[in-house]
Amino acid sequence: MSWIKNLVKISPTTSSVGNLFRNHESYTLLSRFCTALQHQQQQQSQTVQETEVVQHRYEGLAPTKEGEKPRLLVQGSGWAGCRLMKGIDTSIYDVVCVSPRNHMVFTPLLASTCVGTLEFRSVAEPISRIQPAISREPGSYYFLANCSRLDSQNHEVHCETVTDGLSTLKPWKFKIAYDKLVLACGAEASTFGISGVLENAIFLREVHHAQEIRRKLLLNLMLSEVPGLGGEEKKRLLHCVVVGGGPTGVEFSGELSDFIMKDVRQRYAHVKDDIRVTLIEARDILSSFDDGLRQYAIKQLNKSGVKLVRGIVKEVKPQRLILDDGTEVPYGLLVWSTGVGPSSFVRSLDLPKDPGGRIGIDEWMRVPSVQDVFAIGDCSGYLESTGKSTLPALAQVAEREGKYLANLLNVMGKAGGGRAFSAKDTELGEPFVYKHLGSMATIGRYKALVDLRESKQGKGISMGGFLSFFIWRSAYLTRVVSWRNRFYVFINWITTFVFGRDTSRL
Repeated sequence: MSWIKNLVKISPTTSSVGNLFRNHESYTLLSRFCTALQHQQQQQSQTVQETEVVQHRYEGLAPTKEGEKPRLLVQGSGWAGCRLMKGIDTSIYDVVCVSPRNHMVFTPLLASTCVGTLEFRSVAEPISRIQPAISREPGSYYFLANCSRLDSQNHEVHCETVTDGLSTLKPWKFKIAYDKLVLACGAEASTFGISGVLENAIFLREVHHAQEIRRKLLLNLMLSEVPGLGGEEKKRLLHCVVVGGGPTGVEFSGELSDFIMKDVRQRYAHVKDDIRVTLIEARDILSSFDDGLRQYAIKQLNKSGVKLVRGIVKEVKPQRLILDDGTEVPYGLLVWSTGVGPSSFVRSLDLPKDPGGRIGIDEWMRVPSVQDVFAIGDCSGYLESTGKSTLPALAQVAEREGKYLANLLNVMGKAGGGRAFSAKDTELGEPFVYKHLGSMATIGRYKALVDLRESKQGKGISMGGFLSFFIWRSAYLTRVVSWRNRFYVFINWITTFVFGRDTSRL
């Protein structure tokens, strides 16, 4: 009976613990029934705190002071903006980049990631690697945001953060004062006002576009093997339609045909005869190449099983598109690659525009109507007063404009013209002159087109075939920004050649 004695001994302690819990319960109940005055005071205190947070979020970066480096604000992280940031002298300028993505996309190899020839990280280069000062220098920053308004009189840009639709975090606005502003915001895919394109088609301009294409393609392949699916519906799911016969559309069609011939037929043998690729173009495919190379590309694409259709898309519906002659084309995957046009932000700017709606610039990449504002890349074009025609929206054009402007700003900064309103009398040097280095495009089956002439009528190398494919791969491997990504690309190519493409849907 010793356990009864022990129980009697600890009973007072147990009672005190019980009182403690009872007291805690009483305290909790009392706290719930606080007075209305206390509740109102708490609400007022919370409102003041929220107001302080909002005010803090709207402050942004103030104008630079004497003794500080002038601030160069770069809007965009494409070819033009990243080449500019790479070449800028950070001992002269503090660099601030505003962009909805924290990396540069190596677009010539983006089509290869859709089918698993390359991994997605192989074509994405972080901004902090391109310009390390952004993550190291106290006055240099990268902001995940979009520019919403330009106040050129006060040398300020209004921005809004990008939160990717997170319901737990609302976007907020802030302002950035600049000494020099470079608009390198690129362009957006052209839909030509065709109904249903935005809702049903997938573009091929960003890494998340390639990821969406890959997931949709593999999903359709897997669903097509599931019992209970009708024959017509299976054919629709396995019909891949590409609209746009430029380099991007042709390269994607070639990559897709290689994927079908080498990987789908081995790993999806039950549906290998039903999957099809159709390329729709209103005019001639690869119009920037000469007739001989275009005919060669058409021949190779036909051998790869790509059906070429000439027509104009009039309407896009969830499971089919309608051409101008009334033909209905069912599809399971629709990729839209019909060129680019000015973005909504560019259209909203109260700046002079070129005939195509881009930001108008002079021969030194300046926006003539405002001070200390420059524009490069796909968002800019020559004003009619310059007498020059707008350059094509190509990566090599944007890259060379970025390199030129970086050198110009470095010279301007060394001459004391880096501050706002201080470059009026600065000698700018030679204007920008573009020299076309040629065009290249892969068409599948280890074939490619290489045209290294300045124009179709010029003299130089122009050929197609396996040697062109080797030149294409070698050229782009050397153009990848970092040695890390070059290594990734090279290893991915070897892995794909030896083991085939990965068909996992992640």
